[in-house]
Amino acid sequence: MRGDDAHVRVGDAPHAAGDGQPRLECGEVRPAETDGHVGAALRDAFTGGLGRAEQLIFRYQRLDPEEKTIPVDTPLLLDTVNDRTKASGFYRVQPDEQGVVLRFGQWIKTTQPGLNWHIPSPVETVFTPKVTRSNRVEIGFRSASEIGSGASSREVGNESLMLTGDENIVDINFVLLWMIKDAGQFLFNIRDPEATVKAVAESSMREIIGKTPIAEATTEARGAIELGAREQIQQILDDYGAGILVTQVQLQKVDPPSEVIDAFRDVQRAQADRERAQNEAEAFANDILPRARGEAERISQEAQAYRQEVVARADGDAQRFISVYNEYAKARDVTTKRIYLETMEEVLRGMNKVVIDQSANGSGVVPYLPLPELERRARERATDKPAAGDGAESVGEQR
Repeated sequence: MRGDDAHVRVGDAPHAAGDGQPRLECGEVRPAETDGHVGAALRDAFTGGLGRAEQLIFRYQRLDPEEKTIPVDTPLLLDTVNDRTKASGFYRVQPDEQGVVLRFGQWIKTTQPGLNWHIPSPVETVFTPKVTRSNRVEIGFRSASEIGSGASSREVGNESLMLTGDENIVDINFVLLWMIKDAGQFLFNIRDPEATVKAVAESSMREIIGKTPIAEATTEARGAIELGAREQIQQILDDYGAGILVTQVQLQKVDPPSEVIDAFRDVQRAQADRERAQNEAEAFANDILPRARGEAERISQEAQAYRQEVVARADGDAQRFISVYNEYAKARDVTTKRIYLETMEEVLRGMNKVVIDQSANGSGVVPYLPLPELERRARERATDKPAAGDGAESVGEQR
């Protein structure tokens, strides 16, 4: 467009052009003789606000180089321009996205899924990154899907080799899964999100492995390592304001370096044999010790019972002797006779006895009749007769 051919019609109200420029009245048409006059008209329009600038730009773009004036009703045209301008600012944010609105390049707000509106470009622009997509970072190796072109996975030694807490080297491959938590922070607070996540993940894993012995890292501590790494990575990224959510850390491989893995496995087998022998010894000890303790307790209880029995018997004998002595002290003759009779009864029990009554006439000797001997002989004869009869019967049978 040539500056000497264009005419500019300005809006509904007068505005000061400033800098000594003349005022443009409503509906007035002036030729823009030079490009400088057009710029002055634009500056004058911008002093009236953003809406008037949009109106002037629209009118300026519609000018025909051959026309000197625009025979159009100015208010109706401006209303139409405003409606079209507002309609062009609508945008849709998908369910898996967040809208980041920039005004003159500065982030001013984040919008949620749905239909939204912003001031049209070039004043405001919108970015809609995918916030529900799971992103994957591989550390210590590169899978075939990452390398592409049908290649197989490969190891990355400068990432995978780490020093353990007991000064051994371990070869670790792990995967970190993350997604966008805050789209605005993700776009403007960190320059290279994927490289930042990778560096933070590797640093955190090296710190955790540096506190863990190799025996635990390769066996039962894998779950604790994954959990600790995820929490530490998330904390660092939050401190950065990265707007990233770490969803999972997966250990793919935790082994000694390939150069020493055979020797390490031999050591592990020796340790397993040692643990097995210890377990067997502990099982034997757990079996024999309770039985020995039980036997010792039984012997101790039996000894205690015997001691109590002997002491009780001795106490009883002593009490009986004391009671007998007390009775003896009360009636010495009667007690002496009773003791004599009891003693004789105990001594003569089971013996053949001959009783002589001294009160009988004569010498006091009663003619002796050995009744027990006679009785014994009678029993022997009675037992011999059946035996003799059986012998006679057997002789008759032989005849």
